[in-house]
Amino acid sequence: MGELSPWHWAIVIIALVVLFGARRLPDAARSLGRSARILKSELRAKDDPPPAAEPPATTPPPAPTAAEQPPSTDSAITTSQSEPRHN
Repeated sequence: MGELSPWHWAIVIIALVVLFGARRLPDAARSLGRSARILKSELRAKDDPPPAAEPPATTPPPAPTAAEQPPSTDSAITTSQSEPRHN
């Protein structure tokens, strides 16, 4: 009484196909598998200690010199701000 025979499984599968349609079942199975893999990887990550933080291997690039910097546009901004607006 407690175990399912192959006929029981066949009836369950037919009921699923009728309820959800043959097109949605592969997507549902794929989604369920993906969720199981994510859960498994999260459980493994929880058990593993986090890796030690390493200092950056490269140094930041030097600041550009005055000759390398493009001309400033601050004068255009201050000129337009100083003119009164007429609406």
